[in-house]
Amino acid sequence: MHEDFDRCYRVVQSKDARFDGWFVTAVTTTRIYCRPSCPARVPLARNVTFYPTAAAAQRAGFRACKRCRPDASPGSPEWDVRQDVVARAMRLIADGVVERAGVPGLAGHLGYSPRQLERLLRAEVGAGPLALARANRAQTARVLVDTTELTFSQVAFGAGFSSIRQFNDTVRSVFGCTPSELRARAAATGPRTAVRIPGSLAFRLAFRRPFDPASLFGHLAATAVPGCEEVRSGSYRRTLRLPRGNGIVALAPEADHVACRLTLDDVRDVPAAIARCRRLLDLDADPDAVAAALAGDPALGPSVVSAPGRRIPRTVDGAEMALRVVLGQQVSTTAARTHAARLAEHHGAPIDDAAGGLTRMFPTPEALSDMDPAELAMPGARREAFAALARELADGRIDLGTGADLVRARHQLAGMAGIGTWTCEVIAMRALGDPDAFPTTDTGVVKGAAAMGLPVTPAALLARSRRWRPWRSYAVQYLWASLDHPTNRWPPAGASCN
Repeated sequence: MHEDFDRCYRVVQSKDARFDGWFVTAVTTTRIYCRPSCPARVPLARNVTFYPTAAAAQRAGFRACKRCRPDASPGSPEWDVRQDVVARAMRLIADGVVERAGVPGLAGHLGYSPRQLERLLRAEVGAGPLALARANRAQTARVLVDTTELTFSQVAFGAGFSSIRQFNDTVRSVFGCTPSELRARAAATGPRTAVRIPGSLAFRLAFRRPFDPASLFGHLAATAVPGCEEVRSGSYRRTLRLPRGNGIVALAPEADHVACRLTLDDVRDVPAAIARCRRLLDLDADPDAVAAALAGDPALGPSVVSAPGRRIPRTVDGAEMALRVVLGQQVSTTAARTHAARLAEHHGAPIDDAAGGLTRMFPTPEALSDMDPAELAMPGARREAFAALARELADGRIDLGTGADLVRARHQLAGMAGIGTWTCEVIAMRALGDPDAFPTTDTGVVKGAAAMGLPVTPAALLARSRRWRPWRSYAVQYLWASLDHPTNRWPPAGASCN
């Protein structure tokens, strides 16, 4: 989009927040870059250049606007929708892979050489992997400086910098001031949350409006695995398995953001935790593109118009979600939760939760690959499918992680015994983030289709769904939301007593 100057400039003139994250506006006279909705006076067209990412603008010598905070805008929806190597790389960089494994590790994960990857990213997003990772570190550092009482050394290493000097230099370069000046500015505009390491960190997760949280949070609450997930005090809470340790997150929808409170074993996991929470809640989605594709359908359209901005309930861990989907084959939501809770109780690592009732991590594929399938109270074919999937995930033969190849993963899953079309589609939608998955035989989809007067036979419904492409996963959310079911209620009944 950044290459269409006239369109981008019209967006800047209208200060349209829906395009925050799609591109940044760089002003050559001030050497500052802003989000499209920046409230400052619109610069003259001759003084404006558009870049696809903050990293590209920083690489060109621009610093972030202190007024509109371009680092706090939602991410580009392209990286969730697209499945090419650049999009996969962007998701992995946001997850902190460069900090943990370097550029060679990132390239190796994607099956490219570092030089090839550098060339692809520069051509597509205007910056290489190191510059993109540096921009992510700067954004994380800004959040930690603004919202916590962590010392600057703790902020530096928590954001992923290798030294205090690198942290100081980056902050001065990107934000045009020192860390102390950033903190003083934040103190003048509002209180911070005092924490200690390890402790609780509070963040505001931005989203692209419109945003309808009811069915999203309702689904997460209704399918929550006891011990691993819960609803408490108006928040959805769950355990997190992160690169350097475990964590707990509490998420609550607000009018203009999602409140996020993290408790981590290691503060260096902040970037990965935030990236995974954003992915869980599908916060970088483009609701306008979804509405444009779905609102014109005579049956589906009225629901889209009346409740715009529904999101897909995704996951923080693709392997966990895939295993839970297999557990949920041909059983009710309640039965699937019961199966998953038993597994967590017997095979999940314990976790301390001083602020609530979480007790276990969901078991790793490695732990489940060694279990006796007879432990599962389900038909033999499903037990075997579950055990086989756990082994494939544990051995790394199937990758459902942040940077997974969607086409390859779909092909591998479809080739496994006991993994049918419904299972593949739900895993693609919730674990892999495919915006165009469509589980035609799903009970909720069929009932929702019937309620809307749509065809319900698999062939006819599949044929009708083709007009909703490439956003059929979002059509599923509207079909589900048409039913009177606990997955559509937030807060859930009785949650206030937790």
